[in-house]
Amino acid sequence: MIQINDIGRTAVIGAGSWGTALAKLLGDKGVQVGLWGRDADHIAGIRRERENRKYLPGALLPPEVEPATDLEEVVRGAGCVVMVVPSHAVRAVFERIRPLLTEKTLIVSAVKGIENDTLQTMTQVMQDTLHRSKDYRSFCLGVLSGPSFAVEVAQEQPTAVTFAATDNDAARTVQQLFSTPFFRVYTSNDVTGLELCASMKNVVAIAAGICDGLGFGLNTRAALITRGLAEITRLGVHIGAHPLTFSGLGGLGDLVLTCTGDLSRNRTVGLKLGQGKSLDQALAEMTMVAEGVKTTLSCYNLARRYGVEMPILEQTYQVLHGGKDCRQAVQELLQRSLKEEVPASMQ
Repeated sequence: MIQINDIGRTAVIGAGSWGTALAKLLGDKGVQVGLWGRDADHIAGIRRERENRKYLPGALLPPEVEPATDLEEVVRGAGCVVMVVPSHAVRAVFERIRPLLTEKTLIVSAVKGIENDTLQTMTQVMQDTLHRSKDYRSFCLGVLSGPSFAVEVAQEQPTAVTFAATDNDAARTVQQLFSTPFFRVYTSNDVTGLELCASMKNVVAIAAGICDGLGFGLNTRAALITRGLAEITRLGVHIGAHPLTFSGLGGLGDLVLTCTGDLSRNRTVGLKLGQGKSLDQALAEMTMVAEGVKTTLSCYNLARRYGVEMPILEQTYQVLHGGKDCRQAVQELLQRSLKEEVPASMQ
């Protein structure tokens, strides 16, 4: 397994706000970073200004960060590859990356979403790509997630996240790579649980935004976050995740941040919907991708596949993809049959 001193250069794939923030964090530590983006004009602007003015204005990049559009140039020879493209683009981009990897390359997913067609998480998408390769080797994949707005990481605000991988040595190596005096990384081996949390929290954040847009108060938001966490946990445990993951940084921590923070893209989409705008209008006013819109469809189908009851997810799906009125969706949630909070079988 590759050690921290053997990583050398790191490739960050995706020059949005989060990719840029992670590249800056590593570059400020003295790590040589290749930052890949597909838009030549955008990358040229970052190279010229040493700043991503479109997605992360005000965060100056150190000389160690080298923006580029040549994917092979950025990936070849990198000891660690960090995927930060939108979830719907991961498969296509990773197909191009796969031939450039070596058996010791660490692969870090910082993507939050579930693929619509296959219902696979992002590490599963990458594993699927690797396994179909004739020269498949035992690559190490993991996921980095937690309550972390890109702009605050770029400002060096104290932040804590989790990196999950089934290989403990790899997890500790990535932990060392990303940890700084202001960015604390914990480790876990629950990849499934962390990825599900990272995806589902965006769905609940859209629902929270809808409630805020409708003018509901803090009572409503607290109830939604709590019951949303119960739904995420129910699905996660059903598919083999560890229950404690959902009370950790990637679970409760990221859920609270995304449902309450004004910087949350997904809460913003919900807010616009609750204020009466259509989904198309809400998305047209966004500069960055709100992953929760596509993820709602994936999670809805995942819950149906396993027969897991998820009423908040159901109503959010109906609003986004079924045209249901926001206020009607909230009313139907409240008018469901009364239940125990903790089933008697668990008491």
